[in-house]
Amino acid sequence: MTHKAIFFNLKRVGDDGEKYLEASEKLKAAGVEVAFVDEGINNSLVPTDTNFDILAVFMDSAVDAPTIAALPNLKLITTLSTGYDHIDLAAAAARGIPVTSVPGYGENTVAEFAFALILALSRKLFQARDRIRVEHKFTNDGLTGFDLAGKTIGVVGTGRIGKHAIRMAKGFNMKVVAYDVYHDDAFAKEMDFAYLSLEDLLAQSDVITIHAPYLPSTHHLINAGNVHLIKRGAILINTARGAIMETAALVSALKDGTLAGAGIDVLEEEAEMKAGDMSVDADLVAMPNVIVTPHNAFNTREAFLRILDTTIDNIVAFVNGAPINVVPPPKQQPPAPVPLPTPIA
Repeated sequence: MTHKAIFFNLKRVGDDGEKYLEASEKLKAAGVEVAFVDEGINNSLVPTDTNFDILAVFMDSAVDAPTIAALPNLKLITTLSTGYDHIDLAAAAARGIPVTSVPGYGENTVAEFAFALILALSRKLFQARDRIRVEHKFTNDGLTGFDLAGKTIGVVGTGRIGKHAIRMAKGFNMKVVAYDVYHDDAFAKEMDFAYLSLEDLLAQSDVITIHAPYLPSTHHLINAGNVHLIKRGAILINTARGAIMETAALVSALKDGTLAGAGIDVLEEEAEMKAGDMSVDADLVAMPNVIVTPHNAFNTREAFLRILDTTIDNIVAFVNGAPINVVPPPKQQPPAPVPLPTPIA
């Protein structure tokens, strides 16, 4: 039996991905044909030809209930990402469509990018570059930075990426504190760090780096109610998901000096910015002590190949009847209790 897999917006990371998938012997042996659409998919961008049974997407697609309903032959949704909040899991489960993801591909990749932002901010690299290229002055006045050694870094989320960030921080001789709902006490003992409450982490950290998943429980985890608990003069890094940090609270903390700087690879308003509306978050982007990058932390050649290899394995395993890396469907809510009849007096 032949299966057809459509990959949406694969060119966002170059042309090599299409060639890599077309040349995959694993896909060929499993009878999987591949095709490509240059843009993402959502309920207003459903292709005319819906004769495919495998849908492969990035985070910039929105696979909601109407989109799923518009694809009558769909049997598998696979996302080329670790996160899957862009997919309506309930709608997929209602159709019996499994959803697979890439649980790990960029643990070191994203952590390295976080430290690139930390170093750029701590040593004022962009201001130093502009001193030469824009101001045409060879002077280091006002460019004093700070050492990472001896500083406290607060790691929010100690999953795979957070653990890599902790190892890197130890390499810089930083003191590490962490916040996570789930504590890995063995790892904490191995790496000699302590888990704290979020409030204590904010108060003690010179650098805060966010590596938590985006869930209803982490929406605006850092917000107007707790942002001013942050140690004055700290810097904040977010390479996780934009909505974990309330944008208005971030801007407020930067303006009043609570935060000395921020390195932001993800924004709440990414969809608008990708659509060309660069007016959103204009205040944030224009700040000289803020570095905003376009959701690029994952984007290395090595990480992309790991994404493609895992996605190929996900598709082949599904075709062979033994799906892997399946995202659990949402928990079913128990039915509402039926009220008992009112006793007759």
